[in-house]
Amino acid sequence: MPQKAIHSLLSVEGLTIEFGSRRVVDELTFSLHAGKTLCIAGESGSGKSLTSLAIMGLLPRNAHIPKGAIIFDNTELTTLSERQRQQMRGRDIGMIFQEPMTSLNPLMTIGQQMGESLRRHAELDRRGRKARVLEMLDAVKMSQPEKRLRQYPNELSGGMRQRVMIAMAMLCQPRILIADEPTTALDVTIQAQILELMRDLQVRYNTGILMITHDMGVVAEMADDVLVMNQGRVEEHAEVNALFHAPQAQYTRTLLNSVPVLGKAPPISQVEEKIPLLRVRDLSVRFPTRREGFSRREIYAVDKVSFDLFPGETLGIVGESGCGKSTTGKALMNMVNFTGSAQLEGKELRDLKGNELQTIRREIQMVFQDPAAALNSRKTIFDLVGEPLYIHEKMPTAERKMRVEQLLKQVGLPGEVMTRYPHQFSGGQRQRICIARALALNPKVIIADESVSALDVSVQAQVLELLESLREQFKLSYLFISHDMAVVERLCHRVAVMFGGRIVEYGPRDQVLHHPRHPYTRRLLSAVPMPEPGHRRDAGERLDVIERPDPIKPHGWQSPAVQFVDYGNGHFAVL
Repeated sequence: MPQKAIHSLLSVEGLTIEFGSRRVVDELTFSLHAGKTLCIAGESGSGKSLTSLAIMGLLPRNAHIPKGAIIFDNTELTTLSERQRQQMRGRDIGMIFQEPMTSLNPLMTIGQQMGESLRRHAELDRRGRKARVLEMLDAVKMSQPEKRLRQYPNELSGGMRQRVMIAMAMLCQPRILIADEPTTALDVTIQAQILELMRDLQVRYNTGILMITHDMGVVAEMADDVLVMNQGRVEEHAEVNALFHAPQAQYTRTLLNSVPVLGKAPPISQVEEKIPLLRVRDLSVRFPTRREGFSRREIYAVDKVSFDLFPGETLGIVGESGCGKSTTGKALMNMVNFTGSAQLEGKELRDLKGNELQTIRREIQMVFQDPAAALNSRKTIFDLVGEPLYIHEKMPTAERKMRVEQLLKQVGLPGEVMTRYPHQFSGGQRQRICIARALALNPKVIIADESVSALDVSVQAQVLELLESLREQFKLSYLFISHDMAVVERLCHRVAVMFGGRIVEYGPRDQVLHHPRHPYTRRLLSAVPMPEPGHRRDAGERLDVIERPDPIKPHGWQSPAVQFVDYGNGHFAVL
């Protein structure tokens, strides 16, 4: 009996994209079938995201397609009018964008933005739209979904914003889901649940998924086929098992060898210093909620966090989105008010203002999670990276240009890019620019908030080597906030695990990551993706079984003291 022909849901044939005379995607060809997942992998700037934008009809105005075809459901997409494109987007082809902060409207609430797509594509009344939105927010494990409907994007953490983007893309149950780095900002536990959710959607609606990612663990877990791109061209196109076990292209082999794998980090020597550079005691951050009658309530975002950071040491802070990691870093930068004590070389950081704050920021710098939001779109790269040199050192322009060029080269960018603007770079390239800016003043402490999460694996490896060499050369100290356990193992001397605004376990790297004591730490580690096809995390092993503290408390409420058990060698965990 002859086999039934399998028709492509989406066919890209000889797609070429140019900016002026510069070719950025060169004769790209692939097919996506219903119910299958095709992953496009490659370094930043390889043309992955531009390919997805071309499919959606969202290329920048100065880009054009001189040749090639994009065929969906027997329709040539490149010939559609803008009105026809708008009808297709969201209903037939959904997209999860890489940077949620720049993709969400800052002037609209989450409920308004999600409801807009349903008003356009679904025949639902107001009550039905709200029910559908709440259903999707619950599906992506958004805490307090009713409350999130009334909030604006700036009120959510990076991981929460990404979950909103995923929920929006899935609202109309599209036939094709394009996911551009969909789990970059998510911790490993939520990442496992989101990928499981995408697989469920795929099975239920026979959805074709085109996934763009630099995380080879996600590729191994999700892909049926893999397309490896480099500088706009296809290096290799193969079934997932063949690609991981017998890669043909040298570029693919280099890419796979750069992947950090938990349990394979080299030994790391402990810091010998005895006097802390940064000493934090009972640091707490509370945000007021809306007044309800005569009662006042507060959100306990960070609750009595204490740790030491020694000269030349890297301390990793890990935990799920919303656990207080980023808020802790912002408090140390005096970007949010806090109680308790934080001392840098004996100088109290709390409540610093004016010249005192400017002086201390020579010594403590931060690399933020979202590079697009952290860089002023109206300034050139020279202005952005050189700004600290001008403010703090009054460095002349010629000398500043030399220093900026040196900094850019240190993070893997050519010096001539200093005349360009942030929007002309990929997400990974923008993050490298943020790292160069933080290094400008040779600070003593760098707070790195997901600083390598947006980088592809080969550049990530280069940046981690750079951070390590700078630490050794200048005795820098890092507070490294991350959800990538393999990266934390690669870079950190000690690890602190946060849950519900508190540290629940901390100690030397190997003890915490390989001999965890707290159940939350064990769940985090069980959810780490592995670059091995066929290995799938147990997304059913959710954290709901662990009692989560309610972050909203009455004003003036005093949290009970934390009781730690000492497991020896500086390894502690909450009872």
